[in-house]
Amino acid sequence: MVISDVLEMLKEKSRPEHLEGMKRFGIDVSRAWGIKIPELRRLARSIPKDHQFALALWETQIHEARILASMVDDPALVTRAQINHWVRDFRSWDVCDQVCGNLFDRSPYAVEYAVKFSNQQQEFVKRAAFVLMAESAVHLKTASDDVFADFLPLIEREARDDRNFVKKAVNWALRQIGKRSKALRPQAIACAERILLQEYPSAKWIARDALRELRGR
Repeated sequence: MVISDVLEMLKEKSRPEHLEGMKRFGIDVSRAWGIKIPELRRLARSIPKDHQFALALWETQIHEARILASMVDDPALVTRAQINHWVRDFRSWDVCDQVCGNLFDRSPYAVEYAVKFSNQQQEFVKRAAFVLMAESAVHLKTASDDVFADFLPLIEREARDDRNFVKKAVNWALRQIGKRSKALRPQAIACAERILLQEYPSAKWIARDALRELRGR
């Protein structure tokens, strides 16, 4: 299979009428074709995993082709250079979430980059850090709870960031870590309680929402 064939398949699935709905959800549609995620997943199942093919898909700059790239890449072949390059190309929260949740969280560098990106200022780079934490809490089945406990101080530190796409990812990471195990739940609750004491509106929202879920289970 070649890139031009896949782009033709994507074009056939494009639905320009979906773009307005995507915009309403805060998605950057400047390079989008209006293809829904289930359609991309169905297409991905027909494409063998291929790292070089995924890299080429990414370079098309097409919104849905980049999401598809995250579905057909091989996590074992992901490199640090690729992570740095792709993350700095993020222009929309859905591409960020799909790439982190389909691919980067399964790479050998998921924990390393969750920590590294949490200290960055670019909105979608920082979001990537906390999406990686949230997705890793679900997908890294054999990882020690200590890995996720070590994320909690970073969550507490960044809860002050009031940018919508950052604070929602911080909240997501906190909730997923708390739901990962019985041992982590009280640690996540204690973290949320400390965040609630911060003076920042974003921190209070993050904490209240997380406590509602973590205490309710």
